[in-house]
Amino acid sequence: MTIVQKDVHIEADESLKERGSALVETAKTAFRLVPRQLNDEIALAKLELGDKKSRVTGVAVFAALALVFVFLLVIALVVAAIAGLGTVLPLWLSALIVTAALLVVLGICALIAVKKFKSLLPLLPELAWRGIRYDLGVAQHGRDFDPASLDPEPMTREQKKAKKAEAEEAKAKAAAERAAKDAENGPTANTTELLARTKARREHLLRLREDLLVEADVKKQATYLVATAKSKAKETVNQAAAGAVQQSVDTVKERWKPLAVFAVAATACVVFLRKLMKK
Repeated sequence: MTIVQKDVHIEADESLKERGSALVETAKTAFRLVPRQLNDEIALAKLELGDKKSRVTGVAVFAALALVFVFLLVIALVVAAIAGLGTVLPLWLSALIVTAALLVVLGICALIAVKKFKSLLPLLPELAWRGIRYDLGVAQHGRDFDPASLDPEPMTREQKKAKKAEAEEAKAKAAAERAAKDAENGPTANTTELLARTKARREHLLRLREDLLVEADVKKQATYLVATAKSKAKETVNQAAAGAVQQSVDTVKERWKPLAVFAVAATACVVFLRKLMKK
């Protein structure tokens, strides 16, 4: 292989390594920025929800006022009914009659509501939920799964209290971990900062995407790989040819060297014998 071919081969390897490292660095940067972008988007969504929550609070206030006035309207209607009956009956008797009628209506509505609510219990689709749990148990344990574990024994009041205390402790621990994580991340950004930051990072991700498309271009990568393969193939062929020629020369030397020595010796003997015969 000539020096020029070696230089071309070295330059191709260096270019391929540089492109490979650039592709890896670009991918690493993209993987690092994407979670940050998602976190900022979530924080922005929380701020927007907080703003909407304040607006919904205003709507709820006015709705509550409307309900209060509806309640007052009902009271006015009741008073009007009592006053109407008071023209025929004594005032106390008319008020008692209207109150009794309201109690009857209230009792009937309460009984109907309780009956319908009991018919809905349990609220979860019991058979479907049990079937799902059964399928999950079979998928996890196979034939060793015990269906009796799907119907646990009812807990006592102490066990319920202990379970509730454990759940509250886990909730407090998770809240403390979130607070510590928020403290590590620094002060919370406002809406303007989040919009500016997400916009800048979005532009950066767009540039990274374009770089990835350029670096990962199949044609260019194939061209570099083909060029590298050709240079390596030429180098291998040249080395093989040079090795074969050298091996042939060595073989000829090893085989014909004794014959050459014998031929020289025989020629010398013939010449020496001629000279002796001439004398």
